[in-house]
Amino acid sequence: MSSRAAQKEQTRRAIVDAALRLSSARGFASVSLRAIAKEANIAPNAFYRHFKDLDDLGLALADQVGLSLRQLVRQARRRVLDAGDGSVVRNSIQMFMEFAENDSDLFRLLLGGGAGASPAFRRAIQLEVKRFTSDLVEDLIREAETSRRPIAHPELAAEAMVTIAFNLGANALDLPSDQRLAVLERIVAEVRIIMRGAEAMAAGWGSPAKD
Repeated sequence: MSSRAAQKEQTRRAIVDAALRLSSARGFASVSLRAIAKEANIAPNAFYRHFKDLDDLGLALADQVGLSLRQLVRQARRRVLDAGDGSVVRNSIQMFMEFAENDSDLFRLLLGGGAGASPAFRRAIQLEVKRFTSDLVEDLIREAETSRRPIAHPELAAEAMVTIAFNLGANALDLPSDQRLAVLERIVAEVRIIMRGAEAMAAGWGSPAKD
C-alpha cells in the first residue's frame, strides 16, 4: 500500500471510529457530518472526499459490522480447533459475547442505531446479519455431525439463537463485567433448549403439524 493510500485509509478509519463513538452516545439521527469531522479532527472538505453524506457513511459502517461478524466466525472456529472440545456452538456464543463487550459501539450499531435509520442502512445491516446466521447454520450442522445427534430445521434454530444472543447481549453491555458471565450462561442455556428441541424434532418428537 502506497503512503497516499495508507493515509487515505487512516483518514477513513478515523472518520468511522468517530462516527461510532458519537452514534453510540447520541444515535446517528442526531449526529451531523460536521460533528463527526470535528470528533475525528478532520477538515470537513477532507471528510466529503471519503463520504458524500450520512447515509454513505452508514453503509461504510454496515460494511464494518459485516467484517467484524465474519472475523467473529473465523475466530470461533479457530478456537474450537485449538481447544479440541468440539463445542462449536458454545465457542461461537463466547466469541459473540466478547465481540459485544470489546466492540460495544459496533454492537450497538448492529442493534439498530445507524445512519439516521435510513432504509439503505437497515437493508445493509440485515444482509450482514443474514450472512452471520448462515455461518451459524453451518456450525450447527457441523456440531450435529460431530456429536452424531441430528437436528431438524437448522436455519430456524440459527435464527432463534441469533435473536437470543442479540437481545441478551444488548442487555449485557451496560452490566459490570462480573455480571456478564451470568448473561453468557443464560444464553448458553437458551441455546441448549433450542438444540434439544431441534434434536427432538429430528427424532420425530414434537414435529410441527402439517397443513
